[in-house]
Amino acid sequence: MLQEADAIRIEELQKRIGARTKVEVVRTALSLLERDAARAERVARWRRAAKLAAGGSRASLRAFQRHSRLRRLG
Repeated sequence: MLQEADAIRIEELQKRIGARTKVEVVRTALSLLERDAARAERVARWRRAAKLAAGGSRASLRAFQRHSRLRRLG
């Protein structure tokens, strides 16, 4: 099922991280990949939300800048 090169890489990681079995190495890798994928999904959601909110935010900032007391005093 595993190619020789992959098996060697897993064995090297097993020694480096102190895992007892190859399965533990693979499970650890899967957990890290899942966490990374979840983070990428969150970042994509945040970007979409920021893009949606940016227009309204810019408009409200422009409205406040027109009536700014600092401009009238300066």
